[in-house]
Amino acid sequence: MNGFEIRRASPSDPAAAALIRRHLSQMAAQSPEDSCHALDASGLEGPDVRFFLLYRGTEAVAMGALKRLDAASFELKSMHTAAEARGSGAGRAMLTHLLDLARAEGGTDIYLETGSTADFLPSRSLYGSMGFRECAAFGDYAPDPWSVFMHLDLRGTA
Repeated sequence: MNGFEIRRASPSDPAAAALIRRHLSQMAAQSPEDSCHALDASGLEGPDVRFFLLYRGTEAVAMGALKRLDAASFELKSMHTAAEARGSGAGRAMLTHLLDLARAEGGTDIYLETGSTADFLPSRSLYGSMGFRECAAFGDYAPDPWSVFMHLDLRGTA
């Protein structure tokens, strides 16, 4: 796995807090406030959310979370790879880990919300390469021109 190690973590861990701050800062710079759906540390501490850090050596370079929506559905949250680790496979490794976890827990559907602008094209390309397809707004989201909603049927992928 490219020398990566993925570990469950607390969003209050200093390495996690640093990545969360970078992620929130980047999201705030790329989307209007009311179209920014990234969770802060308190949101990532929720009982229905599991948060993970991806390490390259001793450095946390990516994060991701899996939020349970219902008995068979999950949402990807707070996927972020540090700029210096982009292109290394870290994001794909984290995404694969979260998809495998959702499948292992009987998940049939996984959703995500990401940005619609060119800044988010690499993320949308990664998700598309893993089988995600655009869908309508889900859960508590409303249609938003700044958002792209995506879905993956976990029963049809491995």
